[in-house]
Amino acid sequence: MIQEALAAHGYTPADLDLLIPHQANLRISQLVAMGLELPEEKVFNNIQRYGNTTAASIPIALHEAVQEGRVKPGALVCLAAFGAGFTWGAALMRW
Repeated sequence: MIQEALAAHGYTPADLDLLIPHQANLRISQLVAMGLELPEEKVFNNIQRYGNTTAASIPIALHEAVQEGRVKPGALVCLAAFGAGFTWGAALMRW
């Protein structure tokens, strides 16, 4: 879904400034980053501090990333989530 969102707008993973995935499982986030060939500094994870906060995980992570200065004006940010069963979604935003 991340690749599809990027491709639909003419981007590649290399264009991303930050990926903020749903914080369900650190290993899943790490595998997604590896699959996209994103360095660790381009993926925001906070599951180590809070665990899985379900639907709040992306808003919490986005807030923290902004507070930490990891999202700067003009940055291309991808928010990606998955849920029970076969539900998923991704959004690209220019900050």
